Amino acid sequence: MRRLIFATGLLLGLSARVFGCDLALALAVDVSGSVDPREYEIQMQGLADALRDSVVSEALVRGGAAVMLVQWTGSSRQELTIPWTRVESFADAEALAQRIETAPRAWRNFSTAIGEALDFVLAQWGAAPICRRNVIDVSGDGVSNEGVEPLQLRPALKAAGIAVNALAIEEGGTDLTAYFWENLILGEGAFVATANSFADYPERIRMKLIRETTAQISCVGPGCAPNPTVGQDEG
Repeated sequence: MRRLIFATGLLLGLSARVFGCDLALALAVDVSGSVDPREYEIQMQGLADALRDSVVSEALVRGGAAVMLVQWTGSSRQELTIPWTRVESFADAEALAQRIETAPRAWRNFSTAIGEALDFVLAQWGAAPICRRNVIDVSGDGVSNEGVEPLQLRPALKAAGIAVNALAIEEGGTDLTAYFWENLILGEGAFVATANSFADYPERIRMKLIRETTAQISCVGPGCAPNPTVGQDEG
């Protein structure tokens, strides 16, 4: 086990030197009208606590990762809450977690425009460091009901070498996991995690970030290695 941990750390360190970092991770959080104030707090606190997880924080630091946070809701309503931030020490990871858990909510109403959110996040990649893996982590509790459809963004995301994973919060009575599976995720090993309610969100986002930061998955482009878990549903 120690040899495996050492080898993983060595590979992450080599990736960071060759590419600038191992992982550029965009956290895209749904703040549409279906998310009440308590549920917003659960998402932000859950994300912050997930970043404090020892496995997640160590993987981010070893890989010299870059992380940003976007809040999104309806068309033309996306906010870059935290721009690209390098995580090169455990102090950096803690500072990022504190910024996330104290971030004020951008909106409290409006529809769910997932495609518009993807388009906005894609536009931020010009400011990202050059990383071996580029991942958008979308969490939400509803299907897209406004603006461009998520599927329409796939060609642009693929051309930019950006993978998409998702966390479906199943509170609306629809099979959101299946919708995200068919319309949202993209890339080698891309996956959908499922939270059965907002109360389930903190543990599910923690497990999702462990998988994203430590496993060699969620990759688009020539630097990707074949992975037998392509499209695996983690629900």
